Amino acid sequence: MNPQSSTATAEHHSPTAETAAPTDRLVVEEGRWITNWQPENAEFWEGPGRPTARRNLIWSVFCEFLGFAVWQLWSVTVVFLPLVGFDLTTSEQFWLVSLPPLVGATLRVPYSFMVAMIGGRNWTIISALLLLIPTVAMALTLGNPETPNWALFAIAAAAGFGGGNFSSSMANITYFYPAREKGAALGVNAAGGNLGVAVAQFTVPIVVTAFAFGALQPNLPAAGLFWIPFILLAAWGARKYMHNLSHAKNDLKGSLSALKEKHLWIISLIYIGTFGSFMGFGSVFPTLINIQFPEFSSIQVLGAALSLAFLGPLVGSLARPYGGKLADRIGGARVTITSFLAMAGVTAAVVLTLSMANFWIYLLLFLALFTLTGVANGSSYRMIPVVFKLSVDPADRVGHERKASSALGLIGSIGAYGGFAIPQILRISNESTGSFDIAFWVFAAGYIALAGLTWFVYMRPGTVFARANV
Repeated sequence: MNPQSSTATAEHHSPTAETAAPTDRLVVEEGRWITNWQPENAEFWEGPGRPTARRNLIWSVFCEFLGFAVWQLWSVTVVFLPLVGFDLTTSEQFWLVSLPPLVGATLRVPYSFMVAMIGGRNWTIISALLLLIPTVAMALTLGNPETPNWALFAIAAAAGFGGGNFSSSMANITYFYPAREKGAALGVNAAGGNLGVAVAQFTVPIVVTAFAFGALQPNLPAAGLFWIPFILLAAWGARKYMHNLSHAKNDLKGSLSALKEKHLWIISLIYIGTFGSFMGFGSVFPTLINIQFPEFSSIQVLGAALSLAFLGPLVGSLARPYGGKLADRIGGARVTITSFLAMAGVTAAVVLTLSMANFWIYLLLFLALFTLTGVANGSSYRMIPVVFKLSVDPADRVGHERKASSALGLIGSIGAYGGFAIPQILRISNESTGSFDIAFWVFAAGYIALAGLTWFVYMRPGTVFARANV
């Protein structure tokens, strides 16, 4: 809860100074609560405001980066489980990579409210320390092949704590920046987090083989142990350098109002196809390579294993900012539609070229698919504030801003369920037909349908959205 007393501050300011709301210095109370945060005040922002916001952004990005890394640990760890004696069916492996996205998506809504309830700094510390649960559990159990499957599923579900970090981190940074710089700050925050997926998939194969110390089997407990010092560093940094903002408030009314807005649900469907595809394919790509091209599941480099699966999330993360920039130039709906149609073509090409049994073509197609998900991710996210601005009474400026702000968090939560849906569709296809072909045709059809939906609602001639080039 926000501080109730006017305790002496770290800068030794008095209650009188707090009341006067000085613009040349921070008023910081016990527990690092800032009580005079004024980002829209130019004098304050160019004085103590900007460096304070930047410092909070840096540690927020680091904590969110670790959240994404832990969220996706099972996506790459699962391919090593059979090598050390775990008896898992293909279906069970798909469940292990599906559970973290499912739990993470579900946690995003409550996480987004925690910043205003107990403070951004305080919640960042707690959410970082929660990452110790799945990582310590992995370290304690993955060395024993007799670990029951239910325990593996529970630990995989706990990795979903990392997925919730995105919403709270984005909500926290929103309060720190003025409107004119909010978009850039949120873009940096999101991109930094997304990179955690690629880094986890790059790092884990190297760590579990390098720390095997000559043993024939990978050292799977190292997949969890490796992250523990970084998590502790993140919690320490958040405690020492971040701040709570006393003016941060939850907008429950805005959230309830946004839920009644049909465009929230339309864009959520679109976002399942963009961000959900990035998370879903990111979760399952190492497993797909392991099943269809086992000889390329890992490549030995200087005695350590390297999985090329990390390249997919890497290019997707790097492409996201360009999707937003392209949307600013030619319109978010246009970029999103083009991306969906291209994604449909690429997924169809994956099926049509599988008979060639060429890994490099397979990898190239998936890199193209990840790039397109990143572009569409950025462009569809850019559409949200514009759509909500056009869908309410023009005189109600505050109303559209509140709805748009609430919608950003809700859409991000709903879109993350794509990370669960894609592995499950692939699992069902494989169980029913013995191949993934049907799943990829379903994805292609879904992307075409989403392109049609985006065009019909946001680019159809004569609509207010088409005239505004949403």
